[in-house]
Amino acid sequence: MNLFRLDASIRTEGSVSRALADTAEQAWLAEHPGGVVTRRDLGVEPLPGDAWTALAHEVVNPAAPAPAAAHELLDRLGAELLEADAFLFAVPMYNWNVPEQVKTWIDLILKHDQVGIHGDQPLKGKPALLTLSRGGGYGPGSPKEGWDYATPYLRRILADVFGLDLQIAEAELTHAFWNPEMAHLRELAEKSMKTGHEDAAEHGLRIAKLIRA
Repeated sequence: MNLFRLDASIRTEGSVSRALADTAEQAWLAEHPGGVVTRRDLGVEPLPGDAWTALAHEVVNPAAPAPAAAHELLDRLGAELLEADAFLFAVPMYNWNVPEQVKTWIDLILKHDQVGIHGDQPLKGKPALLTLSRGGGYGPGSPKEGWDYATPYLRRILADVFGLDLQIAEAELTHAFWNPEMAHLRELAEKSMKTGHEDAAEHGLRIAKLIRA
C-alpha cells in the first residue's frame, strides 16, 4: 500500500497542518504497518517556478521546447500520484489562499497528460484527506467571512478535477496560541485543534480501510 503525502508549510516545527497530517498518517500506518509513505515536501523543497513557464511556453511556441529537466520533473510528479493508493495533503492557508509552492505544484500537475486537465481522471474515486490550518477565523458571522479562498480552491482541484474521494480535517484560529491580540480566542482555538486531530485520526483510518487488501 502506498500513501502519497504532500506537505506545504514552511515551518517544520510547530506547523499545525503537519501535526494534523501526522495524526492521520499514524492512523493509516496502524492499518497498514508495512505500507509505504511517499513524501513530497514543498515547504522544505519548493519546485522551480520556471518549470511551468517553460512547459506552458512550449505549447504556444513549439519551436522553443521546454528543457528536458522540466519534462522529467512533470513525469516524476505525475508518477508519484499515479503510484499511490491513497493521498494526504497538508496545507496551511497563507494570505487567504494556498501557499505559492502549492499553486506551483498544482499548475504543473494540471499539465500532466494523464492526471491533468486533459487526462481521464486516473485518480478518480481514490481516498484522500486534506489537513488544513488557518490562523484566523473565517466561518459564518466572523469579520473575515468569505476571505478563505484556499479551501474551496483545493476542494475544486482535488475532488472535482482529480476526482479524489476527499475528506477534510481542519483547525483554525491557530494564531491565538502566540498572538496576544487573539488571546481571548484561545479557548476556541483549542477546541478547533482538538476537533481537527479527531477528524484527522478518523479520516486517516477511513482512507486506510477503503484500500484494505
